[in-house]
Amino acid sequence: MEEVIGVSFKRAGKIYYFDPDDIEVENGDQVIVETSRGVEMGEVVIEKKKVEEEEIVSPLKKVIRKATLKDIDQDEKNKELEDEAYDIALEQIKEHGLPMKLIDVEYTFDHNKVIFYFTADGRVDFRELVKDLARVFKTRIELRQIGVRDEAKMVGGLGPCGRRTCCDTWLRDFDPVSIQLAKDQELALNPAKISGLCGRLMCCLKYESDYYEEIKKEMPEQGEKITLTNGNKAKVVDRNLIKQVVKLKNKDGDVIKFSLEEIKKIKEKN
Repeated sequence: MEEVIGVSFKRAGKIYYFDPDDIEVENGDQVIVETSRGVEMGEVVIEKKKVEEEEIVSPLKKVIRKATLKDIDQDEKNKELEDEAYDIALEQIKEHGLPMKLIDVEYTFDHNKVIFYFTADGRVDFRELVKDLARVFKTRIELRQIGVRDEAKMVGGLGPCGRRTCCDTWLRDFDPVSIQLAKDQELALNPAKISGLCGRLMCCLKYESDYYEEIKKEMPEQGEKITLTNGNKAKVVDRNLIKQVVKLKNKDGDVIKFSLEEIKKIKEKN
């Protein structure tokens, strides 16, 4: 077992393990750590805990120090530089006429590298662009092509539900999402209604699937016949898994709504 802390470098970003090296930290503390990209500042999101060695990517790097006021000020200045770098890179991309969309710019904490994130329909030959950017910023340059889901996570926005996107606020990893999940949840297979800002199937189809599996066990099936309190039978013609409402059609052709709790009471009496 190894003692580690979990550090994230972006809001709702992936969590990486580091050796706390006897440095006392709490959730929310900013720390300076050594990463494969260089020295970075991140936020502690998991306090000290023991994990199995197979959960760790070796070698486990140590925390250099808790962030000082000077470090935090440096991070704020980096963000200002990133805004400037974005404008410069955008102009350079236009000058080179490259078919790419600039999404974000990130300075490593120690200014060892500037990373430009972009999307494109295919491969882009950006070698000349890298040379020009290196001349301007006089440091290492990395251009990283990302997918549409990563773009949505970086840019953020409001989802179809009216709330901020899950990937931008709390969802740290993307799980595969299939159309079968939408079918299992009895949703209308309308791409406009089941797709997120990224144009892909909404992530909530995946992490809400457990709820649907459980509630479907309690809800009557489509076509099921239920004996009402008056002794007449009615057929299930529709059900809403979210609202937990069932529509029944009686022998006269009338459609009656019942809540799941009402259906349970009717079945108990029968």
